[in-house]
Amino acid sequence: MKKEEWKRLLEQDYKNRGMRKPIFLSDSGIELKDVYDEDDLIEIDFNRERDLGLPGIFPYTRGIYPSMYRADFWIMGQYSGFGNPEATNERFKYLLSKGQTALALALDLPTQLGLESSHELADGEVGKAGVAINSLKDMEEIFDGIPLSKPRQIFTTANAIGPIMLALFLALAEKQGIHPSEFTIVLQNDILKEYVARGAYIFPPAPSLRFSIDAVEYCTKFHPNFKPIVVCGSHMRQAGANAIEEVAFTLSNAKAYIDEALSRGLDIDDFAPTMESQLSVPMNLFEEIAKYRAFRRMWARLLKENYGAKKPESMKCFIRVYTTGYTMTAHQPLNNIVRVTIEALAAILGGAQSLSTNAMDEVLSIPSQEAAHVALMTQHILANETGIADVVDPLGGSYYIEYLTNEIETKALELMKQIDEKGGAQKAIEAGFYQMLIRRSAGEYQKEIESGKRIIVGLNKFKEEKEKVKIECFKVDEAVQERVIKKLHNLKSTRNNEKVINSLHHLEKEVRLGKNLVPSILECIRSYATIGEICEVLGKIWGRYEESPTWL
Repeated sequence: MKKEEWKRLLEQDYKNRGMRKPIFLSDSGIELKDVYDEDDLIEIDFNRERDLGLPGIFPYTRGIYPSMYRADFWIMGQYSGFGNPEATNERFKYLLSKGQTALALALDLPTQLGLESSHELADGEVGKAGVAINSLKDMEEIFDGIPLSKPRQIFTTANAIGPIMLALFLALAEKQGIHPSEFTIVLQNDILKEYVARGAYIFPPAPSLRFSIDAVEYCTKFHPNFKPIVVCGSHMRQAGANAIEEVAFTLSNAKAYIDEALSRGLDIDDFAPTMESQLSVPMNLFEEIAKYRAFRRMWARLLKENYGAKKPESMKCFIRVYTTGYTMTAHQPLNNIVRVTIEALAAILGGAQSLSTNAMDEVLSIPSQEAAHVALMTQHILANETGIADVVDPLGGSYYIEYLTNEIETKALELMKQIDEKGGAQKAIEAGFYQMLIRRSAGEYQKEIESGKRIIVGLNKFKEEKEKVKIECFKVDEAVQERVIKKLHNLKSTRNNEKVINSLHHLEKEVRLGKNLVPSILECIRSYATIGEICEVLGKIWGRYEESPTWL
């Protein structure tokens, strides 16, 4: 049957059966056709060799390794950490015993903001959203009985304090007698997105950007096995950005970091292989799969064509994926297990290298141990029982997938051009451009839910008058804050305070001289100076950042 004949058949079918929607759109607003075939790829000038290629070969659309999951599954991790170091140590040991292959250390907000647990602004937040870390002493307790070399890698969310966390891990390795070449630390260390999405910043953007690259420069020279920066789109997506904005913002931020590193005389092929990305994975299955493919291709082309990278490792983007918080519901929370499974499926079919799956109760509180177990087992079931990992890029060549991949790339490049015209990522963020677009997208998404145009099962449709399942929410022991503060006071009374003062004075001199601060911060950490004390020194010179309002 010719296509024209089929279209007449389709129109008649719509007349007889109707349409669910007058127009079908992806979550990013890409209009979706009834069906896709080779004509659609011709329309977008799709070139199989240029745009698709083979797995492990530039432009890496089909994956960064030739064998992908046939050689080894993705890294399976759960974002963990709460209360005091002892509680986090217990949770880490439990997760490792259940087959988790990497550790992801969650920090509480005071730690991320460079505040001591005893600071007045930390009251009520100590140990709430992650573990409270004040000094090297806490790190020793978190990893008591867990050699840094045991997990495949250890990831942490440190952003405004990225180089400080790097120093903490290096000092801990010295205490454990483990050489840094025997383990891999992955620092998020992406400060730019904090001004857009989470707000966990301390200092103004310019010195903060330089501070992030201190870690990149130091690791490039001394610890090339570490991953000193993970450029994140996931937080901006969680704040409301759509898939196209997530890709464009993440790559534009990556350009800002690369430019700063190059300005220090680093070679692109020395540090680019250590850079990673972190993306989110909401529920729009095919768009999310296409997003990862587009992102890999855009990263590869950016590094090769814009920055002249020669090594294939520089062009391969290691993608970390976290399932999405905003797609989960407090109503009918057991449904979240299904949502997380679908999101994890999209990440795997999209070729992710690392995956963290949310627990069903995470929308309500820090996950219970049982919920965290189910979330981890979800990954093991997908890996071992479904066969989805047995063929490399099983959706490659799909007319629909390739069309979506190209559309996302084209539209993301258009947005990146707008960001460049505004002076690049830092200036666009300072002008509120990212924030404006995110708020607009978030508002549209929320309106669709409230109007019923977007169905969220259990929230605005298929609701139950009375919840049948009651989730026992995890609660941080209220005595944790008191114990943490007591331990902090004890540390300050027993450490060598003269050594602390001298190390902090040396740090201040290095800041004023514009030096790489990792060595002097490491000296402070070894003396058991606190994160808060170190940030006080930095803030004294750089100042503290206060956000200006932006308007739609």
